[in-house]
Amino acid sequence: MGNKGMGVLATIGVLVLLAFNTLYTVNEKERAILLKFGEIVDDDIPPGLHWKIPVLNEVRRFDARVLTLDTSPQRYLTVEKKAVMVDSFVKWRIEKVRDYYTATSGDEFIAARLLMPRVDEGLRNQVGVRDMHEVVSGQRDQLMSDLTLSLNAITRKELGIEILDIRVKRIDLPSEVSQAVFDRMNSEREREAREHRSKGRELAEGIQADADRQRRVLLASAFRDAERTRGEGDAEAAAIYAAAYTKDREFYRFYRSLQAYKEVFNNQNDLLVVEPKGQFFDYLKNKDGR
Repeated sequence: MGNKGMGVLATIGVLVLLAFNTLYTVNEKERAILLKFGEIVDDDIPPGLHWKIPVLNEVRRFDARVLTLDTSPQRYLTVEKKAVMVDSFVKWRIEKVRDYYTATSGDEFIAARLLMPRVDEGLRNQVGVRDMHEVVSGQRDQLMSDLTLSLNAITRKELGIEILDIRVKRIDLPSEVSQAVFDRMNSEREREAREHRSKGRELAEGIQADADRQRRVLLASAFRDAERTRGEGDAEAAAIYAAAYTKDREFYRFYRSLQAYKEVFNNQNDLLVVEPKGQFFDYLKNKDGR
């Protein structure tokens, strides 16, 4: 290759290098600024292909998407002076590139470090004017909305950052308070258990007493009915006996004697001492019974 060819290649190389250092692109997920010896020349470069002066200009790009700042749980006091542990996160994005670059040098870590104390202070102020119920459930959404509005006004002015949302992931009691609450809940449950057992024993005793009363009433009623039936049967039997006696007195005496014999000689071990000539054996000695 001759000198002419080498010259063409060198020219092409210089042009490529010049184009590489002159042209740059910004995509839709980025925000960019153009600097000239560290001074901001263009503070909001739109997406697309742009050019710059090599060496004199520098392009700084920043993430334009919604970013998340996940804070560590912090301890706050409610208006009742009760401590709570609040775990939250913040959704934010760059709004004013010039202010953002001036405040943070375009570093997300510096932005997070500047944002965290502001979020912490905002949460402390919002929790401090509410009681435990309002923080946990009653006004939780209102707390987040108020905090987002107030903090957004500060960060837009000071950091060029727009706060889109602040959310509480979790609210807990401190460990020492949690143990005390657990002990108190355990004591309350034991007290409720004792009350339920006492009421159960009282109810059981009432049921047992009512069952005993019903048993006694049933037994008494049954005994009364049995005695009434027995008395009616005895009366009817006596009436039958009396009617039979009046119809045939001799047969009645004979029947009664047979009943007496049956009762007397029912057990072989019984011993009977009577006079042989007595009336008891009249029907055994005489078939006529006389």
